[in-house]
Amino acid sequence: MTTDEQLKEIVRNKYSEIALQDKETNQSSCCGSGCCSTEVYNIMSDDYTELKGYNPDADLGLGCGLPTQFANIKAGDTVIDLGSGAGNDCFIARAETGEAGKVIGIDFTPAMIDKARANAEKRGFNNVEFRQGDIEKIPVTSNAADVIVSNCVLNLVPNKDAVIKEIFRVLKPGGHFSISDVVLVGQLPPLLQS
Repeated sequence: MTTDEQLKEIVRNKYSEIALQDKETNQSSCCGSGCCSTEVYNIMSDDYTELKGYNPDADLGLGCGLPTQFANIKAGDTVIDLGSGAGNDCFIARAETGEAGKVIGIDFTPAMIDKARANAEKRGFNNVEFRQGDIEKIPVTSNAADVIVSNCVLNLVPNKDAVIKEIFRVLKPGGHFSISDVVLVGQLPPLLQS
């Protein structure tokens, strides 16, 4: 049986590879893994290109929804994106928060953090920052966020209870979260468990 730390290392290594791939390669399979049907995956993906704040350099084609669309982000909000990748959802959230708001992206893959920081720097975004860290232990103080978003990341985390507890710790009183993800109902076939 694989331990939680071994699973995290597998995900970290895979997403380090994905950070260097183009969007088309990543979209052709579920999270760039090459294991899933393109047709099924593309049904799950949503089109960001018309959203304010969209940045093609930050769109790696890995999401499975538009959590920012339903997050009720307001001008001046502090937003945290769990599993921020190259920053796509952060830049969409920034368009909603405006200059008065703040967006913090959290990712545990150094290559993704580097890519996201380069994207923010290229655009001169001073109110978007990216922190390397594990979302089971979010590197943010308590009661810091008005809104937390996450796009197709929680399914990759071994300890989902820890993430949910962290979300509630980091949210301000009255804050809320919007998560887009996939959920398995039933048993994963043995062939896919390895």
